[in-house]
Amino acid sequence: MKSTRFVSRMCLLCVLLVTASASQAATEKTVYGWVEKAQLVPWGVTLKAKLDTGALTSSLHATNIEKFEKDDDTWVRFTTRVEDQRTNEMVEKKFERPLYRELEVTGAGGSDERPVVLLDVCMNNTIYEEQFSLRDRGDMIYPLLLGRRTIRHLGLIDVSKSFLNEPECDHDSKVVEHKKDSDSDD
Repeated sequence: MKSTRFVSRMCLLCVLLVTASASQAATEKTVYGWVEKAQLVPWGVTLKAKLDTGALTSSLHATNIEKFEKDDDTWVRFTTRVEDQRTNEMVEKKFERPLYRELEVTGAGGSDERPVVLLDVCMNNTIYEEQFSLRDRGDMIYPLLLGRRTIRHLGLIDVSKSFLNEPECDHDSKVVEHKKDSDSDD
């Protein structure tokens, strides 16, 4: 009788341990370093990206920023010139995107209004449609800054590490579309 009860308890313990382990594996998140490589889709250029928990909105290096009207909507035309991390070559592309919103940034140097557009960025093996403010980041080390709106989709950040994941997206990659209700400042 005691041995049957002991075996039953041991079996129950094993089941609980296996279930807990499977549950933990299902909820584990990808870990990213404070600097990662990201790929702008569909351009295919790979950039250094700083994951910045102090910024809410992501930012992309852009010059020659101009607004224009297209089909009764406001659009933004801009140029991005960056070093492709795969080839170490400077590459340049002109983009035209609908204006998503205007962002007012206030800091020690005063106030700055920046256009925000939606762009696709590949991190690890997933494509994220995210908000990017456009700013001349030519004097900064990282042409791409990923803010909290983007980071919350990614996983965890280990600030003691960098370059833990390579962008590896293709036409079969999972796509996380931007949701208008994700624009709150929470």
